[in-house]
Amino acid sequence: MHRQDIPEEAGDRYAGITLRELEVLQALVLAGTAMNAGRTLGISQSAVSRRLAQLEERLGRKLFERAGGRLMPTVEALSIHEQLDPIFDALARIARQVGDPPQGELRIVAPPTIGHRFLPARVAAFGKRNPELRITFEVLASDSLVTGVAECRYDVGLTDTSTAHDGIQSEVLLATEAICILPCGHPLATREVIRPEDLEGEPFVAMTRRHSSRTAIDRVFERAGVTRRIVIETATVVSAVEFVREGLGISLVNPFPIVHQFGRGIELRPFLPAIRYNASFLLPSSRPPSATTRAFIEQVRASLDRAAYPTFP
Repeated sequence: MHRQDIPEEAGDRYAGITLRELEVLQALVLAGTAMNAGRTLGISQSAVSRRLAQLEERLGRKLFERAGGRLMPTVEALSIHEQLDPIFDALARIARQVGDPPQGELRIVAPPTIGHRFLPARVAAFGKRNPELRITFEVLASDSLVTGVAECRYDVGLTDTSTAHDGIQSEVLLATEAICILPCGHPLATREVIRPEDLEGEPFVAMTRRHSSRTAIDRVFERAGVTRRIVIETATVVSAVEFVREGLGISLVNPFPIVHQFGRGIELRPFLPAIRYNASFLLPSSRPPSATTRAFIEQVRASLDRAAYPTFP
């Protein structure tokens, strides 16, 4: 629909629609719930509901009906959804625009494990493809990373830390679930799945309390009434893996980004109930990402071997 084809009385409503609101509509049609749509977009469930309410207010009509705990799209919502794919495809083409290679500066930040084990080769590849581009790459603790992106000191961050910050918008790269890692030959390695009760009294290698996953892991064991014997707390997955390899204890870790780098002496098993992680790009919400930033994100997405990360039924 061209701008001149929009009825004059509806012009103001259509003019106010944002791309994020359309992304929320698309995600809700595909996911069926605000929680699942939020995971897809890397935003909170409340943010999904807020954006949907804004879009419905702009259009002056209901777009979804609740039925059995799910959000069912109306005919209007489905009609809009059918027209969104070419819009987002065009935006992706613009982001990968042909013409002059990116110039200027790209500032990237990541926490230690991602910064040391996943991104360097990908940053180097992007730099080689864009030799006129000046790249700054920093490795920071997750809380400093989030603040830096929100304050526009970095163009893009990549982290597995959950964040709810008004100055941040996020885009999910990969969704994973915690795995249990054990020293080779451990008696629990005979089990197909590890559950909280299996770890009662077991020596346990825990992440430090400032680590984003620690609260979620502690909550699982508290609900199960299980007491672990924490023998050491550590700040990185890399060090946790090494402590397990040395026989110090068992641990629960995010398989991204180093599961294929564990090496010998480690066995891994699925853990239930699932503890979920999202590896997400973080971007300042106060400005749209540059074409250079978008090109870097797309190159990282294209380089990701999803088959390298375990999936369990």
